[in-house]
Amino acid sequence: MGLFVSQGKKAAGQARMTSAPVGPLIISLALPAVVSMLTTSAYNTADAYFVSQIGTSASGAVGIVFAVMAVLQAVGFTLGMGAGSVVSRALGAGNAGRANRYASTAFFCSLSLGAVICIFGHIFLDSLMTFMGATPTILPYARNYAYWIFFGAPVICAAFTMNILLRSEGHAAFAMRGLVSGGFINVILDPIFIFKLKLGISGAAMATMISQCVSFSILLSFFLRRRSEAELSVNNISLKPRVLFEIFSLGFASFTRQSLASISAAALNIAASGYGDAAVAAMSIVGRVFFLIQSVVIGMGHGFTPVAGYAYGAGNFRRVRKAFWFTIKSELMLMALLAAASYTLAPGIISLFRRHDMEVITIGTRAMRFQSLSLLLAPLLVTSSMMHQGLGFAWRATLLSCLRNGICFIPLIALLPRILGLTGVVIAQTAADALSFLITLPFSYYFLKMLKEKEKAGD
Repeated sequence: MGLFVSQGKKAAGQARMTSAPVGPLIISLALPAVVSMLTTSAYNTADAYFVSQIGTSASGAVGIVFAVMAVLQAVGFTLGMGAGSVVSRALGAGNAGRANRYASTAFFCSLSLGAVICIFGHIFLDSLMTFMGATPTILPYARNYAYWIFFGAPVICAAFTMNILLRSEGHAAFAMRGLVSGGFINVILDPIFIFKLKLGISGAAMATMISQCVSFSILLSFFLRRRSEAELSVNNISLKPRVLFEIFSLGFASFTRQSLASISAAALNIAASGYGDAAVAAMSIVGRVFFLIQSVVIGMGHGFTPVAGYAYGAGNFRRVRKAFWFTIKSELMLMALLAAASYTLAPGIISLFRRHDMEVITIGTRAMRFQSLSLLLAPLLVTSSMMHQGLGFAWRATLLSCLRNGICFIPLIALLPRILGLTGVVIAQTAADALSFLITLPFSYYFLKMLKEKEKAGD
């Protein structure tokens, strides 16, 4: 009887993803995804806030180790998005066996790669922190923080993978519960470990690691209770080169997006370090705040992707285009509000982290106001890349994901500070966003044109 109920729920889930009205469906999936992304950002934002009470160098260390967190997230997103792209299209086409195979392979690969990162991270700890921009005064704090984060690497990677897999099936609400539960625990444990137990910055890292373990356990329970469409099992693992290549090639856009976020953060720290710890701390705070804001767009994209994947797998190309435009319009309205708020409230937001450090507030305010100007470009940059990735166009998705934090940003952060000094550091991300937008426009136009032609051919 239980099997028939389970199959009935799966059939109902597939019907919902392929035929429910696009707008309400995307919102129902996007809201939990946005909350999940905000919670992910909250791990670093909470740490940045509490650690900033220790001192400017400790605050800078959070920005340094953020690059490590970005790498772990990149691994989880790579495998989750690569497999999730196949899972949503396979479920849309009614092929559950293919969905099981790709989901299981991605999950166990994420655990294995996380273990490798844990080992190498501890072996090369000091060298990595220095490479990522830690100054001599920041290095002791960065070392103590990263030491504990590396221990949690396998769990962190696998939790991100499961989160994306659940979203690809349309279970965004439960995926949200897993991350939100961990986020609340992180915020509660931070002040206890840092101040009450007097563990300092190591306490912040321990709190993050424990909260990630809680998230991992909650997400895994959904699969163990067989409530998901795709099943995780060692028996479903495939080591066929074709399967692994498809997962990694489709997920490579996420890997480059997240890895380049790590590299660009390190490059920004290195450029800012020439102007002192205050500049590193200011850019670190601004980075955390805007990662939080852009999580809204990324979360909306994660609500859009499974709807587009199911529709594309079912051959309903009109539904894909409709979902794309609904997502873009919704994101533009949200970003307009957030851009106005971040520009106006910039001094107050920075002072929340370093209330009595006027140098940090001054630098951070300028950087925040420049970056708020480019928030209206984020909807097309993120959604176009995720659309290409979710529908199986690997190389285009990878190219688009490399623009903002790689192809455009890295040359600019190397060049602009030489010309404009600290101002070059402050405006580099805004300039990179504008250039990325201009490159993304023609890709989006021709992709939507291709969908329209497919739609006409099917009529």
